[in-house]
Amino acid sequence: MKQIEARIKTGFGEVVISGENPQEILDLLQSMPENFVEKISDFVSNRLTPSGAQLKGIIEPTTEGPVIVTRENLTHYEAVGLVLYASDDKRNTAAQIQKLLESSGIKCMVPARLNEMTKRGQIFKPDPSKPEFKLTIQGEKWIEDEVLSKLRGKMA
Repeated sequence: MKQIEARIKTGFGEVVISGENPQEILDLLQSMPENFVEKISDFVSNRLTPSGAQLKGIIEPTTEGPVIVTRENLTHYEAVGLVLYASDDKRNTAAQIQKLLESSGIKCMVPARLNEMTKRGQIFKPDPSKPEFKLTIQGEKWIEDEVLSKLRGKMA
């Protein structure tokens, strides 16, 4: 028997519902709790982002990557560091960081900031042949101890 699918795009990805006929899909959709997407979104963000609760209100996970949502003033270094901190494996490319910062409404010369942050020992290139940058242990501690604590203090 043939299956049909309904694909619903959400902020965290895609929910796929399948059935043997349109009525079966409608019945499945009607049986879902009212705030189903919000509950899944919260679950996904808490499981897939580093300490999702500590980043809530500061960074939101999207299908593109982490986007900064706090309205607090951040330095360009802090913004780059936060994006890396919330990225998969705490690593990302300069082009992707630039794109995520633009999505966050932050204009920044990312290559220059990455160069300076490398000199400060906050980030490094795990593989010099690849365009990826990763937070060092020192960089992670800086984000956790200084940047996030400053932002949480202002949000409280």
